[in-house]
Amino acid sequence: MRIALLARVHLGTMAVLFVLALSACLLVAGLPRAMQASFDEALRRSLVSAPAVQADLTVSVESRSSQEDLHERGQFDARERRWRQILPPALRPLAVGAGHMSAKTTSTPVTGTSGHTHMNLGWLSDADRRVDWVQGRAPGKPSTMRYEGATIPVFEVGIVADALPELDLKVGQTKMVGENDYAALKIVGAFKAKDPGDRYWSHNVDILQVVKAQTPGSEELEKRITTLIPDEGLTALSGEGRNLSYHWVLPIDARGASALAAPDLQAAVAEFGRVAALQSTGSPYHLDTGLSKLLGDFLAAVATAQTVMYLVLGGLLAVALGVIALVVLLLGNRLDHPLSLARARGGSLRQVAGTGALLTGVAVLPAALAGYGLSFLVPGPVLPIVHLGPLVVFVAAVGFAGARLALVHRTPLHERRDDVSAARPSARRVTLEVLVVVLALVGAYLLRARGASQDPFLLLVPVALTLAAALITLRCYPYPLRLFVRLAARGRAAVPFLGLTRAARARSAGVLPVLILLPALGVSVFAAVISGGIADTQRLASWQQVGAPIKVTSNIEIPADAIDRVRATPGVEQVVIAQTGRVQVGYGAERAEALAVDVAQWRRILDGAPISVPPLSDGALVSPELRGRGTFEIGWQSRVKLATRGVVESVPSFFTQGKFMVVPLGVLTRPAPNTLLIKGDVSPDVLARLVPSATVESQERALSAIQDDPLTSTVRWTLVVVTVALGSYALVAVVLALVIGAAERAGAVSFLRTLGLSDRQAQRLTVLEILPMILVTALVGLGLGLGLPFALGAGVDLSSYAGDLPVSDYSLDLFVPALLAGGLTAVAVLGAYTHTAISRRRNLGAVLRVGDLQ
Repeated sequence: MRIALLARVHLGTMAVLFVLALSACLLVAGLPRAMQASFDEALRRSLVSAPAVQADLTVSVESRSSQEDLHERGQFDARERRWRQILPPALRPLAVGAGHMSAKTTSTPVTGTSGHTHMNLGWLSDADRRVDWVQGRAPGKPSTMRYEGATIPVFEVGIVADALPELDLKVGQTKMVGENDYAALKIVGAFKAKDPGDRYWSHNVDILQVVKAQTPGSEELEKRITTLIPDEGLTALSGEGRNLSYHWVLPIDARGASALAAPDLQAAVAEFGRVAALQSTGSPYHLDTGLSKLLGDFLAAVATAQTVMYLVLGGLLAVALGVIALVVLLLGNRLDHPLSLARARGGSLRQVAGTGALLTGVAVLPAALAGYGLSFLVPGPVLPIVHLGPLVVFVAAVGFAGARLALVHRTPLHERRDDVSAARPSARRVTLEVLVVVLALVGAYLLRARGASQDPFLLLVPVALTLAAALITLRCYPYPLRLFVRLAARGRAAVPFLGLTRAARARSAGVLPVLILLPALGVSVFAAVISGGIADTQRLASWQQVGAPIKVTSNIEIPADAIDRVRATPGVEQVVIAQTGRVQVGYGAERAEALAVDVAQWRRILDGAPISVPPLSDGALVSPELRGRGTFEIGWQSRVKLATRGVVESVPSFFTQGKFMVVPLGVLTRPAPNTLLIKGDVSPDVLARLVPSATVESQERALSAIQDDPLTSTVRWTLVVVTVALGSYALVAVVLALVIGAAERAGAVSFLRTLGLSDRQAQRLTVLEILPMILVTALVGLGLGLGLPFALGAGVDLSSYAGDLPVSDYSLDLFVPALLAGGLTAVAVLGAYTHTAISRRRNLGAVLRVGDLQ
C-alpha cells in the first residue's frame, strides 16, 4: 500500500503521534542525564564540604626505634612517590593535587605541669608556604644542653601567636618537655596562618590552635599545642623515646569525582589501605581517611534518590507508552476500512500488519531520533537508559501497531458487535489479572519489610500496584453502573438510561483509553504528595536545627551592652537570653549538658512554629538517661536542688542524645548568657556585627541550605516535572478517549436524532456516556496516589533530603489532586459539548448511509 498517501490522509493523527513520541523520548532520555549530573554535583559538594582530614587519604606510621626514624626530607619524598605508584586506578583521577608530609609527636607533657599542658613537636613539609612569622624568627638547627646529668636536644620551635597568651608563653622562653626522655623547646618565633580557612589546616588543627580536653575525673582542662620545627629539626627527632608518627597526605580533588564511580572508589580505598600496609618493614603503615564513610553516606542517599526517581520515571514511561498506544489505536481504527478492503482482496496478514507498523514507524522514528538528539542538550553523563529509552518507545509503538492489526485482521471481512454483547474474559486472562494483583500486594509488603533497594521487582512495585488498581477498576466498574442503569430504567426520561447503558456496555477500545488516566493520576498525585511531605519535613528540620527564628551563640559570655544593642535593633521583636554549660550531677564524676532559659518566653517565640517545648516554671526537664531520679542536685555556679518535671527526648537546636536537662534561668545566681533566641525581621549579618564573638543562625538560612542540596533539589524538581508531564498526558488521554469513540458515538446520536433527540439531550447523552468512567478513574487514581506513600512506608527513606529527619507526615493537601481531577472533568465535559456541536452540523442522511454500508 502507498504509505505516503496514507500519511497525508491521516496527517493530524500522525502529527499527534510524533509529538507524543518526541516528548516521551526526550523525558525518558533527558531526565536521567539531569539526575545523574545532580548526583555528580552532590558528590563533589559532599567531598568539598567535608573537612579535608576526612576526605583526603593519609598514610601514617609510628616510629618506635631509631632504625625507623626519618631524618631527611628525601626519605619522605621517596615514600610519597611510592604511595602514588600503588594508588588504585579508580583513585588516581582524584588524588592529583600536591600533597604534604608531616612528622609529629603526641602526648609530650611540659615538665612540672602534671600532664595538664602538652607541647608537641611538629614538622610540616610546606610550612614555609603556609605561615607568616609575626614575632621573632623562623626556627633553625637544633642544639644540645646538659640537664640533670644528661645531654638533651634543644629544639628551636615556632608557635602560633594565639597560643602565647593562652598558655602564658613568650618568644625567647625555653620550656622543658618530657617525663623521662627530656628535651628543651626554645620558642624563637610566633606565626599566623596565611589562610586559616584553608582546608589544609583540618589536618593540622593541633598546630593552629590550642586543643582542650576534659581530663577524666578532674575539673581541670588539658591543653595541647604542637610547635613547628624546621627540616633540620628532623635530625634530632626520634621515636625511640617519644610518641612519634609520620604522615603523608594525598589530597582528594573533588572535581574528578563521579557518582557512577563511587562504588569503585569505595573498593579502591580499601584496596589502597591493604596494599599500603604491605609496604611495612617495621611498624605497620595504615591508611587514615573518612572517604569510605563519606562515599557510603552518599551512596545511601543516592540509592534512595534513584529509587524515588525510578518509581516516578517508571510510571511516567508507562503512561507515555499508554498514551502513544491510544494514538496508535486511533490510527488503526482509521485504517480499518482500507486495510479490511485490502485483506478481502487477497492481501496477506503480513502486508496488512506491516502497513500499519510502517506507517506508525514513519511518525515515531523521527520523533525518537529527535528526542534522543535533544536529550544531549541536557548536561550530564550518558547512561544506558539514554540509548535504550527512545528505542523502547519506538519498538513498543511499532510492535503494538503491527500486533494489533495482525490480531484484528487475522480473518478477512471481520465482524464485531461489541456494542451488543461483551465477551466474557477467558480463564487465562482472569488468572493473569489475579496474579498481577497478588504480586503487587506481595511486592508492597516486601518493600515495607526490606526497605528500598535496587531490586528491579521492588522498584516496579508502585507500577504493579497501579496496574492492579486499573484491573480491579476495569472489572468492577460495570457493576455499580448497571445498578444506576436499572434505576434510570424506572424513570420516564430516556437520556439517563441510554447514556448510562452505553457507558456500561462500552467496548474495550472505549474503556481502556480512559484507564490510562489511573496510572497518570496515581503517579502524579504520588509525586505531589511526596514533594509536599519533603517540603514540610524540611521546614521542621530547619526549626529543629535552629530552635528559634534566629539563634546567636557564643563560646564566651555575651556582654549586657551587646544584648541591649540587639534588643534595640530595628526589626527585633523579642530576645530570650539563655545559658548552656556542662554541670555536675550529684557529688560524683557524673556530668550532663544543661540549658538555662525562660521556657515561657521561648514558647512565645515558637508560637506558630512546627516545634515546641513543654512548659516549665520550676524544677527541670531531663533526658531519658536522667529519668527516674525524682529530686536531684546539680553543681552549676552553686549547688541547686531540682525536681524532675518531665522527660524530653530532645531539645530543639541544643540536645538530641546523651544526658541533658533544661532548667529555669532563675536557678543561676548570676546568669552569664551565651545564647540569644531572637524573633523578628532582622538580618543575621547585622546581628553578627553587633556580637562579633558569636555565631548567628537563622531558620530561613537553615531551610535554604537543606533545599539547595543538589540531591534534594533534584528530587523536588523531578517530581514537579513528572507531575506536570503526567497531568498533560492525562488530559491528552481524555481527548483521545473522546476522539476514538467519536465515529460510533456520532452514528448513535444521529439515529436517536431521527427519533426526536434534541441538541440539549444529545449533549447530556454524550456527557453521561463519558463522565462516569472519568469520575471513577479520577477517584481511584486520587486514592491510589494518596495511598502509595503510606503503602510503601519506610521502604523509601527520604530523610537524606529533609535534614536527616524521616519523612512520615504526608499531609493530605488536595490542591494538586483536585486540580488534576477538575481539569480532566472539565476537558471531558467540554469535549462532549464540542463533539455534539460538530455532530449537529453533519448531514443525517450521510451518516446513516455510511452506517448502513458498514
